[in-house]
Amino acid sequence: MTQTIPLAGVIGTDVATSALPRLMGHWLGRGGIRGHYIPMEVGRENLRGVVTTLPRMGFSGVNVAQPHKETVLGIADLVTDRAALIGAANTLIFRKDGKIHADNTEGFGFIANLRETAPHWDPRARFAAVLGAGSTARAVVASLIEVGVPEIRLCNRSRARAEALRADFGAKVTVYEWVQAGNMIEDAGIVVNTTPLGQVDQPEFRVPLDGLAPHMAVADVSVGAADTRLMAEARAMGCAVADGAGMLQHQLIPVFERWFGVRPDITDQSRAAVQKA
Repeated sequence: MTQTIPLAGVIGTDVATSALPRLMGHWLGRGGIRGHYIPMEVGRENLRGVVTTLPRMGFSGVNVAQPHKETVLGIADLVTDRAALIGAANTLIFRKDGKIHADNTEGFGFIANLRETAPHWDPRARFAAVLGAGSTARAVVASLIEVGVPEIRLCNRSRARAEALRADFGAKVTVYEWVQAGNMIEDAGIVVNTTPLGQVDQPEFRVPLDGLAPHMAVADVSVGAADTRLMAEARAMGCAVADGAGMLQHQLIPVFERWFGVRPDITDQSRAAVQKA
């Protein structure tokens, strides 16, 4: 009998800069696993054809990068409740019965990373302040509600997008104007930045941070090697800080295990693989 070599990958329109192939490749090599993880540049016009063809090529699944996270929900045969609530999928699982299963593990990774880096954070004690209203923000908001955060204060540069998120998630979400972001942070239990502001080649993060306090947990989805301004000031204040590199690894652990049959570990080496320029 010939053994099948496990295949998985990531699809998107800018996968050349993705950290996923580096991380998955590191885990494959560290585990001595006979498998491959392949970055695939896929345009919108080819998305459906590629997604429906990959299972016939022996792929177990793919991660989904922008701009396809929302669109793949309409291609999948099955969509998890959390992916439907978020309105986006970051993972497609190609089942043996031929069904394409869409899921979103971003919220899982966000909470798992917080529990590791900010173990004393009590989600039920104070409100959360969230900046941004994209698909990652939606995953974060869903996970915060799930663990019992009593209120989520949200602001986004486009208020309309923030209002759309509030309409989907209900009364626990309160929308603030972007100019109020600094005030919104005051007395929060956790501050989460899901915007690209402050990352390399992105506009500066200009939100006033006078409201940061040592009791807070602070999370930034940036996976860069250097701290953003938010992370640097939060560390200086004595806050527990969770970054995007940790979140990314935690959200990929269950995916890797499903595709390749081994549960990987988070180590200094795996973090270096994520943050390598």
